[in-house]
Amino acid sequence: MQLKRVVVTGLGAVTPLGNTVSEYWNNLVSGVSGAGPITRFDASKFRTRFACEVKGFDPGNYLDRKEARKMDPFVHYAIASTDEAIADSKIKDSGIDFNRVGVIWGSGIGGLLTFQEEVLNFGSGDGTPRFNPFFIPKMIVDSSAGLISMRNGFRGPNYCTVSACASSNNALIDAFTYIRTGRINVCITGGSEAAVTIAGVGGFNALKAMSERNDEPQKASRPYDKDRDGFVLGEGSCALVLEEYEHAVKRGAKIYCEIAGSGMSSDAYHITAPHPEGIGFVLMLQDALRDAEIDPSAIDYINTHGTSTPLGDPLELNAIYEVFGEDAYKMNISSTKSMHGHLLGAAGAVEAVACIKAIENQMVPPTINLDNLDETIDPRFNLTPNVASKRNIRYAMSNGFGFGGHNAAVVFKRMD
Repeated sequence: MQLKRVVVTGLGAVTPLGNTVSEYWNNLVSGVSGAGPITRFDASKFRTRFACEVKGFDPGNYLDRKEARKMDPFVHYAIASTDEAIADSKIKDSGIDFNRVGVIWGSGIGGLLTFQEEVLNFGSGDGTPRFNPFFIPKMIVDSSAGLISMRNGFRGPNYCTVSACASSNNALIDAFTYIRTGRINVCITGGSEAAVTIAGVGGFNALKAMSERNDEPQKASRPYDKDRDGFVLGEGSCALVLEEYEHAVKRGAKIYCEIAGSGMSSDAYHITAPHPEGIGFVLMLQDALRDAEIDPSAIDYINTHGTSTPLGDPLELNAIYEVFGEDAYKMNISSTKSMHGHLLGAAGAVEAVACIKAIENQMVPPTINLDNLDETIDPRFNLTPNVASKRNIRYAMSNGFGFGGHNAAVVFKRMD
C-alpha cells in the first residue's frame, strides 16, 4: 500500500496559558507560568493547594447554557478548542465530504467533576438514589468525541483513546493512521482534561506525585531541576485538524506542517512507575524514527514528557541519549509542562501544538524554573533553560508516557 501524506491544517487551544492558540503560544515563548492557588474548591486542607487552571473561560461563549449544563468541563474545553481548530482550517466552508471526516479524541479520565459531584450528593443525602439523568453521558470519557461529531455533522470514525497521560498522543497517532491508509480524508483530533477537582488533587496527593511547593506555585513545575518535587496538575484542551495532503492542497488549505511518523511501545513493568532502564522509552523513540524514515540526526527539537518528577525526568533523557547518541547534545530539548503543567490525557495535544508552533516560528519554547540542574543529568543536553531559543527546526518530536506503561511519540516535519 502506498501510504498517503498527512498534514495539519487547523489548531485550537484552551490552556492555563490562554484560551486561543495565539495566547497560548505567546505566553509559552515568553516563559509564563500558568500555576496559581486553586480556585475551583477550598484546597486549604490539601497537601497541594495550587494548580495550572484554565482562566477566564465561559462555556456560554460556545454553547447554549442549557446544553452546557448537560456537559462536564472536559467537554466544554474540547468543544471550544475544536471550534477554533475547525474555523482555522476552514474545512466546513470547503464543500468536503463529511462522511470522510473522523473525530478521534483523547482523555485519560473524562468527567471526573461530574462523577465527584454525583457521589458527594448521594453521600450527603438519606440514601435515596437521586442522580442527575445526565450523570452517565456527562461522565463517560468518549462524550467529547461524540459531541464534537454531532455538533459538526462529521460522520467518519468516532471514538476516544484512553491511555492515561499518553491518551491524546494515541489519538493523534490513530487519526494519522486512518488518513495515511486512505480510510478518511480529514480527522479532528486532540485531547481534553478537567481534573482540578477534590478527587483529582486528593488522588494524586495520595500517590505523592504532585509538587507541594505551596509558597511558590509558579516555580513548582521545574523539570530537570535538582529541587523538583513532583508535577503540577493542569487542565484544558488542544485540538488539531489532520488532513490528507492532496486533499488539503486541492482546497487551498493553509498547511502548518506534516506528520512524519509515530512510535509506540509498552514498558510491561508497573502501573505507575516507568521501567528503571527506560526500555519502553527507547523502543518508542526507535519506532518513531523508523516510521518517519529519518536518522536520529534529523531531529532538531524534542518536547519531552518531562513532568518534573524525580524518577521520570532522568530516565527519559537517558533513553534519548541511548537512541540518539551524540546527536542528543545537538538538538534542543524542553518541557513545556514547566509552564502549562501536566494536562494528563490532554498533555500530548497541548505539547503537539507547542511543537507545531515551534516549527512555524522556528522558535523553541523554554523549560522554565531550571535553575540548578540535577547532578544526575548530563549537562551536555541543551534543555533550553528559562529563555526561548531561535533555531532552524525541520523535525520536532513530542513524547508522551502514561500510567500503565503506555508510551507514544509523534514526529512533526516542516513543509518543504
